[in-house]
Amino acid sequence: MRILIVHNLKSGIGSSDIFDFVHAIIREDDEIVIRGLDPASAGHEELRDAESFDLVVLSGGDGTVTSLLYELRDRNVLTCVFPSGTANLVFENLANAPEPASIAAACREGYYVSADYGEISWVDTDGNHDSRGFGLMAGSGYDAILMREAIPGKQVIGEAAYFTAALANAHPKVEHFTITVDGETFERDGIACIVANTAKMQADIQIVPDCSMSDGKIDVIVLETSDAVQLLVPIFTGLFDKEAKGGRPFIEHFAGREVEVRTESPIPMQVDGDTIPGTVLGYKAHVIPHCNKLVVDHASPYFDEKNRVTFD
Repeated sequence: MRILIVHNLKSGIGSSDIFDFVHAIIREDDEIVIRGLDPASAGHEELRDAESFDLVVLSGGDGTVTSLLYELRDRNVLTCVFPSGTANLVFENLANAPEPASIAAACREGYYVSADYGEISWVDTDGNHDSRGFGLMAGSGYDAILMREAIPGKQVIGEAAYFTAALANAHPKVEHFTITVDGETFERDGIACIVANTAKMQADIQIVPDCSMSDGKIDVIVLETSDAVQLLVPIFTGLFDKEAKGGRPFIEHFAGREVEVRTESPIPMQVDGDTIPGTVLGYKAHVIPHCNKLVVDHASPYFDEKNRVTFD
């Protein structure tokens, strides 16, 4: 078995676990190649020959994993997401057992889910065109403000930096969004309009119901409150209704293959937690369906015994 591991050397507290994974997965006659991620390459160089390996392991936090998954889209490569970062929401959405030995066992078994990915494009207010992929969420408005203001404190206090940023911006501006989903248009007022490939946050809480990374759709989430403190209400209710079967207060939800969002005034935007320069008046997003083969174990909600790679 030939295994390629792309590892972010600047990952969080779980960074050393990847070497426990190597010890657990290696067998006689295996070949394991470990490449340190060069942030400037975005994975292009490290994954240049990914198809020549039986398994590719992406080791890092969400920023690392989502960018590398975009590089691997539609390349038919069995891929393991290994949680080495401060935030590992992609891994948590897969809901695999987190121990290195358990992840190694799942890789050996070869079960996978054909996961979707999102792609978003925009023109900023200076006329610059850009596009990126997103594995988690992207959007405009209050969420982008939180991401931008949380960055200085994230290295010191971790994910608590987002709550600190929220308290510092307790009364965000309400925007008017024109949202078109698969040709149907909706007019909504809110503080943010987000597109999501997955919608599970920390503590295993689903932001909206029935959000799947393998349904061939992206989800649109509108935060309708004008008070940041009220956002604690859906989080609190999520502790008792993790799957959002009863909906979420102050949150509206759509789903489709193609989305366009327009605003009346310029607002900031973020893609998988990375805030883009300048401001935008909207964006377009679409799903790239079933483009990544992600390893899952028997406990994952995405487990399907029909989806399996066998190794010689």
